[in-house]
Amino acid sequence: MKISAKMEYACVAMLELALQYGSGKPVRIRWIADRHDVPSRFLVQILLELKEAGLVTSVRGAAGGYQLRHPPGNISLGQVVDVIKGASRKDGQTTNASPDSNIVQVLQQIWNQVEAAERQMLNDITLADLSQRARGQDEQMDDI
Repeated sequence: MKISAKMEYACVAMLELALQYGSGKPVRIRWIADRHDVPSRFLVQILLELKEAGLVTSVRGAAGGYQLRHPPGNISLGQVVDVIKGASRKDGQTTNASPDSNIVQVLQQIWNQVEAAERQMLNDITLADLSQRARGQDEQMDDI
């Protein structure tokens, strides 16, 4: 699986929002950008896409920022990936080799199976799962 910078930044932002979920305070773009070394102007565009998709909400004003629209346990990594991939996602693989070749057809079936397994794995991982892992990492760092 290829992970673009945009995809990674979206996942970082969503995980940060998940970690702050329930605090009642929106998370500022600048805070996420500074904490994770993400370009803030790029993060603005990403969060707008996630907002249009209904995964986050924004709060205006001096104390404004972004929050998850749903509990972290109700948002999968697959949903975030789908939003960011958007229209650029291809429906079906293409090949440079002859699509009539039985070898190419067998390989195409394998590529499709791998993609389906990847999709299932991403859909099975929620932001709550990732938040729990991230908190565990923080606790391990505190022990050192």
